[in-house]
Amino acid sequence: MQEPEFTQTQPKEATVPDINTQAGTITKLQPPVQSQEQWRKYGEQVSDFLATLPDYVGNFFNDYKQPLVSVGLIVGAIVAVKVLLAVLDSLNDIPLVAPTFELIGIGYSAWFVYRYLLKASTRQELTEEITTLKSQVVGQDGTEV
Repeated sequence: MQEPEFTQTQPKEATVPDINTQAGTITKLQPPVQSQEQWRKYGEQVSDFLATLPDYVGNFFNDYKQPLVSVGLIVGAIVAVKVLLAVLDSLNDIPLVAPTFELIGIGYSAWFVYRYLLKASTRQELTEEITTLKSQVVGQDGTEV
């Protein structure tokens, strides 16, 4: 038996260079653009900034304490209202809870009208209680109007 002969043929047109045929070529890395001294300067600048950062933050909070407290209270109130609405919405989805709360509200409203709004003397008592509460909240005497 004869072994078949294998002949290697060269392609007529080489469009892509063969990497294996380029022996001895090594890609060299470019030298760093910035020297170690420049990196050290950047490091010192960052270190100085981080060292003075607590002073900057403390001065900022001291200068803007009242507006920051106001913004914090507003954000806290918004979060509290959203949580309250979420709790009420979840309670509203429980069967028989919403009608029960409606009955309780109607009963309390009827009691309030009967207790404070039907007679003139009880309306006067309600006005005095509101004035007292207002003076306690505002911190002024309720007689000054």
